Amino acid sequence: MRTAGIQGLRRGKTVRTTRPDPADVRAADLVKRDFAATRPDELWVSDFTYCSTWQGWLYVAFVLDVYSRRIVGWAASDTMTVDLTLNALNTAAWTRNRPLEGLRAHSDAGSQYTALSYTERLADLGAAPSIGTVADSYDNAMAESLNGIFKTEMYKPMGPWRTRADLEYAIFEYVDWYNNRRLHEQIGMIPPAEKEANYYTSIRNQDQPVPA
Repeated sequence: MRTAGIQGLRRGKTVRTTRPDPADVRAADLVKRDFAATRPDELWVSDFTYCSTWQGWLYVAFVLDVYSRRIVGWAASDTMTVDLTLNALNTAAWTRNRPLEGLRAHSDAGSQYTALSYTERLADLGAAPSIGTVADSYDNAMAESLNGIFKTEMYKPMGPWRTRADLEYAIFEYVDWYNNRRLHEQIGMIPPAEKEANYYTSIRNQDQPVPA
């Protein structure tokens, strides 16, 4: 890269958005930094980040499937309330459109993820909430890494952003590219959609009778 006169993108500093509410009941940590899954919808990780536009802040929440690295849900808002994270969760549930029993939904200890409306929605879906410790980024490292990748690959290089609507539309296009065309080293240099397609193909093949 030095010989060619090019350099890689660098991630900037982050600002902490986790604000725990002492009144909320926190779920146990069911992940304990073991970000591994053997199938889709076994483990989701969630987090949100902030973005600047000329209109003001836009907060963006993502839900990531650990097995395939697919962004299964996302939402954006000009406020960082529980509605932001709940909308991202509902988008993920709509994307999957199937029972989610056995799913662990992991996040940090921010009030947006410990709120009663959020945990009740997880219960409706048959998912178990999982919360990392306060002020420890390693307990939700994969979700925070996605925030950094998003800002490095799309938000910063394409900015500055005039309106929140402009940024939201660009995020929509980015998520489509990220899921269907971006190559991910952690899953064998294929896109998340291909990783999931390969999994379901293998399941169908296992169900087929062995030829005589």
